[in-house]
Amino acid sequence: MKAITLPAHFDGEQIRLDEPYVLEPDTKLLVTVLPKHPAEDEQDAWWPLATAGLAAAYGPDEPEYSLDCLKERNPEYAGS
Repeated sequence: MKAITLPAHFDGEQIRLDEPYVLEPDTKLLVTVLPKHPAEDEQDAWWPLATAGLAAAYGPDEPEYSLDCLKERNPEYAGS
């Protein structure tokens, strides 16, 4: 059997698969417990990296493009 990942949850008594899947008796399993919410300090650690990435992508010399530069407008875009 090939390894697969199955979403599941703990209902307070048992681990339950979120979708039906046939498992044979004595099938070996690995259980990874995920946090309910990412740690706040972990999120805070990502902000400088995200800010630096945006600063590198959009520098101070980035030209301003008008809507006239568009070749084709997106009809689903609310700002057009």
